[in-house]
Amino acid sequence: MATPDHLFNLRNNFYLGAYQAAINSSEVNGLSPDDVIERDTLVHRCYIALGQLQFVISEINDSAPTPLQAVKLLALYFSSPDSKESAIASIKEWLADPAIGNNATLRLVAGIIFLHENDFNEALKYTNAGGTMELTALNVQIFIKMHRSDYAERQLRIMQQIDEDHTLTQLANAWLDLAVGGAKIQEANLIFQDLSERYQSTSLLLNGKAVCCMQMGNFDEAETLLVEALNKDARDPETLANLVVCCLHLGKPSSKSFSQLKLSHPDHVLVKRVSAAEESFDRALQSVS
Repeated sequence: MATPDHLFNLRNNFYLGAYQAAINSSEVNGLSPDDVIERDTLVHRCYIALGQLQFVISEINDSAPTPLQAVKLLALYFSSPDSKESAIASIKEWLADPAIGNNATLRLVAGIIFLHENDFNEALKYTNAGGTMELTALNVQIFIKMHRSDYAERQLRIMQQIDEDHTLTQLANAWLDLAVGGAKIQEANLIFQDLSERYQSTSLLLNGKAVCCMQMGNFDEAETLLVEALNKDARDPETLANLVVCCLHLGKPSSKSFSQLKLSHPDHVLVKRVSAAEESFDRALQSVS
């Protein structure tokens, strides 16, 4: 008889982007020592997602287990541009240690960090062996970023063989459908809708549906979904970025959303691309003036 999964609600809320709900459901009795470590790891990752980086850094001490130390490094990486190099150096050092280098959470954090660095080959060095649903789902994301939907599909097949109904399998399927495009967009939209109805409508799921709508040319509907997402989390970078794109297509002012994005997430890819375009435009003006 299978033992009950005491952390299902916490884990599932985290995957769906319901971070506060995940934290609220974390007080569970009867956990094994390994479950306690997983619970604390997920809770601190929720705090990172909510932007409470200093809280995570101060809460996890040097005697904490390896998974929590890895999460602290993730918080340090995101805390400031000055902390990035030291966080990357530390994680490389830990990954080279035979005693802890194969820890799944440590490899996952390494994959997340190098994905943010756009160093896909380095990310795959630590994630490609898989071993957990999260690592395999991260592989799907990395291969999509590399425009290798064929490799992403292989990773999705692995997930489907393990558990076709798993929330991460469903999300990975939707991500791949969006990347492939065409008729697959409607399938992705149905997955996001199904997850919203089965669990709860989160900013992550609303953004997924909004991107589907934009890909299908339904920008009015996309705007409605993004405004709803903004009401759930006014600082979410993906909501703000998608709203900028949506407003541009609708011929509406986008400067407010872009200013918020630039202020709260100066390293976001959209901010960097706009800044690079503005610099190129200024150089072009100077060359002809």
